[in-house]
Amino acid sequence: MENLFDVSGRTALITGGSRGIGKMLARGLLERGAKVYISSRKAEICDAAAEELSAYGECISIVADGAKMEGIEHLANELAQRESSLDILINNAGRAWGADFDEFPENGWDDVMDINVKTVFFLTQKLAGLLRASAATGTPAKVINIASIDGLSNTDNETYSYSASKAGVIHLTRRLAKRLIKDNIVVSCIAPGAFRSDMNRFARDHADEVGQLIPARRVGDPEDMVGAVVFLASRAGDYVVGSTLTVDGGVVYAS
Repeated sequence: MENLFDVSGRTALITGGSRGIGKMLARGLLERGAKVYISSRKAEICDAAAEELSAYGECISIVADGAKMEGIEHLANELAQRESSLDILINNAGRAWGADFDEFPENGWDDVMDINVKTVFFLTQKLAGLLRASAATGTPAKVINIASIDGLSNTDNETYSYSASKAGVIHLTRRLAKRLIKDNIVVSCIAPGAFRSDMNRFARDHADEVGQLIPARRVGDPEDMVGAVVFLASRAGDYVVGSTLTVDGGVVYAS
């Protein structure tokens, strides 16, 4: 069982790894022996998070604005200067926007779609060489995309571009998986439900109230996301190709 879920010695990049779910995942992989790069567009926050996470293993900050092509290329180039291969890419960075239907702005659509969908594709594309170099050893490289249950079911929140973007991530995962499996790169996806984070402030600040709306009677803990990622990133997930793992306490499938 230890070998089945082992990620020690592997190198991972987590976008949006300075806070929220990304930071949970970074700590979880570090505690299990992986070397972790985290990226964020805010240098002070990213560097501080990497310093804090370094208490659990080797964690390195790369500052990049993943919403722009120059930022994506900068991130890929910086990583290529430091590493000859990449074992695990976690496309976690995301953005949400809420506004009334009649007032929803164009930039609220474009900003969210760019970081949530466009960046997933182009960062994976730019890092494909490093992923292929890892996969050449005979052990599959892994790309794990972080979507949301809002991409699987309707929400009452007026977050139109967010829901559309996360549905897009789920289908993009399938398409990338079909293309990249021939290179021994396994692409999969996680659709989280309510977790305490800066993006989901209501779950963060009113966890007990939100928990009453969830069949499992609680919001997600860091271990819930870490367990899912370790499963997909390790040997245990090598045959899980193109699938989306729902981690939501039963919201989607019990509704």
